[in-house]
Amino acid sequence: MNGHEQDARVVDVALPVPLRQSYRYLVPTDMAALYPGMRVRVPFGHHQHIGLVTQTDRSLATGLKSVLECLDKKSIVDASLMTLLQWLATYYHTPIGEVMELALPVLLRRGKSTQPQAQSGCQLTPAGCTADPDTLTRAPRQRQLLQLLHAAGEHRLLAPVLCQHYPAWKIPARALAQRGLVERISALPEPVPAAPIRPPLTMLNPAQQQVVTSIRTAGSGYRAHVLDGVTGSGKTEVYLALTRDQLQQGRQVLLLVPEISLTPQLVERFQQQFDQRVQVTHSALSQAQRLQVWRLAQSGQAQVILGTRSAVFSPMPKLGLIVVDEEHDPSFKQQEGCLYHGRDVAVMRARILDIPVLLGSATPSLQSLANVRARRYQLHKLTKRAGMASLPGVQLLDISGLPTRDGITRPLLEAIARCLDRGEQCLLFLNRRGFAPVLLCGNCRWVAECRYCNARLTYHHARQQLHCHHCGARQTLPKHCPDCNSANLQPVGEGTERLQTTLEKQFPGQRVLRVDRDSVRHQGDFEQLREQITSGQAQILVGTQMLAKGHDFPNVTLVGIVNSDSSLYSVDYRATEQLAQQCIQVAGRAGRADKPGRVLIQTRFPEHPLFQAICQHDYAACADQLLEQRQQARFPPFMHFALLRADALQPELPNRFLGMAKELGSGILSGRSEQRVVLFDPAPAPMLRRASRYRMQLLAQSRQRGALQEFLRQWVQQLEKSKLGRKLRWSLDVDPVTLF
Repeated sequence: MNGHEQDARVVDVALPVPLRQSYRYLVPTDMAALYPGMRVRVPFGHHQHIGLVTQTDRSLATGLKSVLECLDKKSIVDASLMTLLQWLATYYHTPIGEVMELALPVLLRRGKSTQPQAQSGCQLTPAGCTADPDTLTRAPRQRQLLQLLHAAGEHRLLAPVLCQHYPAWKIPARALAQRGLVERISALPEPVPAAPIRPPLTMLNPAQQQVVTSIRTAGSGYRAHVLDGVTGSGKTEVYLALTRDQLQQGRQVLLLVPEISLTPQLVERFQQQFDQRVQVTHSALSQAQRLQVWRLAQSGQAQVILGTRSAVFSPMPKLGLIVVDEEHDPSFKQQEGCLYHGRDVAVMRARILDIPVLLGSATPSLQSLANVRARRYQLHKLTKRAGMASLPGVQLLDISGLPTRDGITRPLLEAIARCLDRGEQCLLFLNRRGFAPVLLCGNCRWVAECRYCNARLTYHHARQQLHCHHCGARQTLPKHCPDCNSANLQPVGEGTERLQTTLEKQFPGQRVLRVDRDSVRHQGDFEQLREQITSGQAQILVGTQMLAKGHDFPNVTLVGIVNSDSSLYSVDYRATEQLAQQCIQVAGRAGRADKPGRVLIQTRFPEHPLFQAICQHDYAACADQLLEQRQQARFPPFMHFALLRADALQPELPNRFLGMAKELGSGILSGRSEQRVVLFDPAPAPMLRRASRYRMQLLAQSRQRGALQEFLRQWVQQLEKSKLGRKLRWSLDVDPVTLF
């Protein structure tokens, strides 16, 4: 060992490889000092990788490879965010390199500079400055873009701003350029001007003011708040007021939502109030746009970041408040890679930064309510709707003895007719897309099944196809039964497409609009449908849970829940909780303005306590009952779960692997005097075969989170050494939201 190697600085680097460790490298003497949170290029095997420095050390080292290049002049991931990421890797037992990738946009992971780059955009020509947008009557998109540019300072806008207001701006810009009204430009983004914060656009009512005052009084340090506000109570006004407080103190706010495309009204409210201080980030943005939002957040120019689950990792050096809207929504749980829960990560980030976090919902998760019971979270309530609106009346329709027309009873059809006669709109909720969930041969009882899954194919009438909603497989609708050659193929059951067809026949003079994943597939689709709804172009709305997510349709006075029973006896222990949340959320779409609302729920179990609670808008009673059941059954939130999943093309491999995993786990537990972790036997997943892969799972549970985590740490270390584990796919899901 020579003197140079003894004095060399050493860094630990997290690399994007599927191994749960960082790697040590020497820092060349001619390289500037490195600090945690910097990107470096290093050799790894026969390749080079870009990684993130996690730790520095001056200890003696030999035989190490050297860092090839430092890509940053200063840390781009600060100490608090680094702490969060390291906690994430530990708690969810995910490779540190995979976790570090969550904090960086793709372009930064590829070596792109953190400094602003020239962006494309467009500006008005002299002819465009004098052109009247209203003359473009036959080109509404061109007219809209021309109006945007007329309203912009210096009559120019760059891509990030254009995309926020008008995602498809490039096509009309090309047409306007051909007219000589617009020219394309490339320029560096200008700093967002620090204009005075606008006064509130709406005043808080006494109940909202009481919540805001209570949260203010709790102080600026860490405290988790739960805002339980009925639908239409004005939770957004509370968010806006608390955001204003932070901005006036020069701090930043992070607002997380389940899906940006389904919450356009919330985005609009924040942008109207805080202008360019608000930046929106989501999966539909291009990689360049995501990098731009990242830069604005890190520089502090973006004072409000509004985004989906992954926005929780946004670099915000002056973060003062985190808000999680619709905190109960399962969309906050990541389903691949690092299986983190966005809400729980938000709470941990607030704890690390010592700042408040607000979890808002009309139907708070049982997890959050259990934390309120344990006095870990503070509860605030909004029990009445804002303004003159009142909660809708809820009526149960016992359909056990009633004939239905494609799932709709006569009383519901009559209620729809009366609603339409008054010039009002109605909404029918069915959380099943497609025309029918089953295609059946009336002769031999053959059923169309997916060749890749243990699931039936859903019939889609418009496309004349059969779809698997689990693996995505599609096939053309057969004309004859493949077993008996009969042409008597019958769609059985109802989906949203069938409801739409039935209602169009029943009410021929009315337009029926369907809102589900088949009709909303691209960015901007939902905004177009929402415009048709709010403008009155459609009178009847049919949709899945996409219609239950916080939308405000003032003229919707009737809501019909077509099939509410399917989740009552599901194998998923969270199904009843989610059913209650869906029913209350979708019921909240009725009567949000000055017109009274009405909700009709079709069910064969009208005496069920859940439906009785929903009739009284008493989610708290429903939640109390479910919490009691969970406690008796030893389910979360009173028990902590971790689910080891395994899948393979060969049916025997998952069972062999999980059998071995059970033996390893039992060996770890046998050496402990106190058995605080229970390990169950391997079991088939509720859907054994999916996408041609056979799936099994093994559940570990404990009342003590710390005991479970210590067991999982040792268990994962042994599983990774297993040769059998390399022959299949396996993952560990800590705090799973479903056992399916």
